[in-house]
Amino acid sequence: MNKKRSGMAGIIITIIFLVILVFISNLKLSQFSYIENAFSNLIMPIQSGITFIKNKLAGNDQFFATMDVLKEENTQLKQRNIQLEESLRQLEIIQAENSTLKEYLNLTDKYKGYKTVPAYVINKDISNYSRIYVINVGTDNGVKENMTVIAAEGLVGHIISTTKDTAKVQLLIDSSNVVSSTLENSKDNVICRGTLDENTLRATYVSTDTVLTEGEKLHTSGMGGIYPKGIYIGVIKTINETKNITDRSFIVETAVDFENLEAVLVITNE
Repeated sequence: MNKKRSGMAGIIITIIFLVILVFISNLKLSQFSYIENAFSNLIMPIQSGITFIKNKLAGNDQFFATMDVLKEENTQLKQRNIQLEESLRQLEIIQAENSTLKEYLNLTDKYKGYKTVPAYVINKDISNYSRIYVINVGTDNGVKENMTVIAAEGLVGHIISTTKDTAKVQLLIDSSNVVSSTLENSKDNVICRGTLDENTLRATYVSTDTVLTEGEKLHTSGMGGIYPKGIYIGVIKTINETKNITDRSFIVETAVDFENLEAVLVITNE
């Protein structure tokens, strides 16, 4: 009797197992995906909650909060750095403008006997044949051709052309530029011409009885129709003695450092 019951139970279990297998084999994969998604939607909030509690207990939430604060502070520091750099640029501009203004004031005070217009160099046109600078004043400022240009150290050159707001200056060292000069000691006149070399002129037409001394100063003589009298030109640098005394010459080192020239005055006296 017991054997019959046991056999019957085994048959029932086997039938149930087979029915389950047939049911599973007939399920579509999409149904599994649906069940899986449903299971995930149920489990994920629980898992997130467990993770939050775990981080809370371990102090990780404070770490992430600190990271957010540091990121915000870093952004603010970068913005502040940009503002400081801009302020520094503005300060440098103001300092440059103040330096130029101070130079103008010194120039104006030094040459207060002349009526002048202040200007600064905005371009340099230098070639193998000429030395010409462009300044930021023109006819609107009362500047005309042949007006004398000076700097704090001395003679720069003269205006050769103008527009409404700019002018070209032929520098003293241009080979086309000639200036009648007076030696400070002997008061003798010589002719100085540009050499195209940096800050040097060549003086010729030296009187045979003129005594030359290195370091002696030269000023404009006022002769020639362009440059007024008494503007400082430079000093005798080297003396070139020749067998024929009538061919004497010497090199003049200009007072103006043309390479670093920035601020100038245009003498507008008619």
